[in-house]
Amino acid sequence: METVEMTSVSLKRPHSEDGVANADEIKRQKISEKPKTGNNSGQSVETVTEQPEKSLLEDTKNEIIPNEEGEEQEDEELEDSDEDGDPESFADMMKHGLTESDVGITKFVSCHKGFSGILKERYSDFVVHEIAKDGRVSHLNDFSVPVDDEVNSEDPSEETFTVLSDEDKKRLEELQLFKNKETSVAIEVIEDSKEKRTIIHQAIKSLFPGLETKTEDRDGKKYITAYHAAGKKALANPRKHSWPKSRGSYCHFVLYKENKDTMDAINVLSKFLRVKPNIFSYMGTKDKRAITVQEIAVLRITAQRLAHLNKCLMNFKLGNFSYKNHPLKLGELQGNHFTVVLRNITGTDDQIEQAMQSLREIGFINYYGMQRFGTTAVPTYQIGRAILQNNWNEVMDLILKPRPGAEKGYLVKCREEWAKTKDPAAALKKLPVKRCVEGQLLRGLSKYGMKNIISAFGIIPRNNRLMYIHSYQSYVWNNMVSKRIEEYGLKAVPGDLILKGATAVHIEEDDVDNYTIHDIVMPLPGFDIIYPKHKIGEAYKEMLVADNLDINNMRHKIRDYSLSGAYRKIIIRPQNVNWEVVAYDDPRIPLFNTDLDKLEGKPLPVLPTDGKFRALKMEFSLPPSTYATMAIREVLKMDTSIKNQTQLNTTWLR
Repeated sequence: METVEMTSVSLKRPHSEDGVANADEIKRQKISEKPKTGNNSGQSVETVTEQPEKSLLEDTKNEIIPNEEGEEQEDEELEDSDEDGDPESFADMMKHGLTESDVGITKFVSCHKGFSGILKERYSDFVVHEIAKDGRVSHLNDFSVPVDDEVNSEDPSEETFTVLSDEDKKRLEELQLFKNKETSVAIEVIEDSKEKRTIIHQAIKSLFPGLETKTEDRDGKKYITAYHAAGKKALANPRKHSWPKSRGSYCHFVLYKENKDTMDAINVLSKFLRVKPNIFSYMGTKDKRAITVQEIAVLRITAQRLAHLNKCLMNFKLGNFSYKNHPLKLGELQGNHFTVVLRNITGTDDQIEQAMQSLREIGFINYYGMQRFGTTAVPTYQIGRAILQNNWNEVMDLILKPRPGAEKGYLVKCREEWAKTKDPAAALKKLPVKRCVEGQLLRGLSKYGMKNIISAFGIIPRNNRLMYIHSYQSYVWNNMVSKRIEEYGLKAVPGDLILKGATAVHIEEDDVDNYTIHDIVMPLPGFDIIYPKHKIGEAYKEMLVADNLDINNMRHKIRDYSLSGAYRKIIIRPQNVNWEVVAYDDPRIPLFNTDLDKLEGKPLPVLPTDGKFRALKMEFSLPPSTYATMAIREVLKMDTSIKNQTQLNTTWLR
């Protein structure tokens, strides 16, 4: 997931953009230029000319963790973030970024005028709590470690974490991760006793899964020797024999994190636990620039070891531990609950009331948010389109070619080298950090050659590769839902689709009054999918024909890139919508307490009754795969793309 974010965003009323529309925009406009049949809804639908979803003690951005195939472990970002750099440089880069209209986000469904506000002035102004399938909201409210009925002799004691020196830990980690040619590491027992040796054995086995130990005598001295017992597979499959049979194989815990995305947090945890990231599982990824609370499961790591990390790491906490017999799976959640503060708002009480009532009663268009499309001058949907077209030279070119806007210096040099020489090895040498998409593709081209781009591209982790084509699906869907709202407004019409179970059916003329806009779904382009009988079905076909794609055959010769069809609601009505307007004087103070604040017993913030500024604190729950920033967009009635945000009065605060 592309998660480049601004440090803060000051949102004002939208303004017109100068410049010539690009080819994709021209195509989109042609589809929308057909005569309108009228807005039957009685609602005002406005046409106008977002972003989601690191600061820990130790950041793994530059760490290389081998995965099961021996390749580098990559998080789910499609591009490298430049947000930690100079604000002016970031703003300059975003001059060439995308606006909402570039990706089909052009409509509003509410009648109110909107107002200005600052979104995510502090990352703590955006708090997300995961909602499980059973409706339980994840909260961090307990640091205690569960006690087993069966005592495990190999559970680590507090001394386990301190008995090994930093040098010992470094050598053992290199041995565990096969980073050197040593077949074993010997540690001298200075204070020789059976108790001391037992603690060292336990420390090595618990801190370095995959290693076994034995005691040896050498020249009259006692050594504990660590070695691999089961080869590389042991690293991904922690030792089974030391785990009590009565205890569930997975330790579930609540992860509270600040200003860090989910995969980066898991990479940090795996580094400190010295295990592979793939033994962790979760139900959904969460925003980076936010405080988020979600459930994580990890295979055969004790709650005690996890709890110890609370002493080592900053900006996230682990708690609410329990042992269960199952991991977590992506998508196994009911949704997320959001608490959002919009600072320095300009709306009157009546405007705010109207905007929030509209959000509660009507909802918002279920657009895919801006983070789905990347933040640089080369949108991710363009790469996805080239993949679907089987145009691999264009895929390579779009990823590697020089692009306008400020980027990290080494990426600029890498792109320049590529443009000049088309030599992947030479371009790769310009990258000090090779785990980015560009580095992985160049490594693939070096390995497989320029005539085998498909195999070279395959080195990029599968999730990242699929994000490109999902970005194209989202681009098409956004454009089509805008067209649907423009043509028919906010009421059901014959030919619209509704879901009955897992099957989509058309609304017939004599049945249309039984349905509302909230019942209607629209398809994501893919095979085995039904299209509406009205003109939106033709619009889908026209858009894909313009992209040299056949809507009736989205199968790809590489199975991974065959798009499967799905349906998506066109309007989402948030649940549990609440709001209040509060006054404040200092933009640096929090306006409510987080889970961690409550655990630490911090008092509620004392707010003035008549402060210099006003803020809107809003809460709402959304189902999975919907974007809170699209709900906020409907409240404010403005373009929330990073490109527009950086052109407004941006305040850069941590």
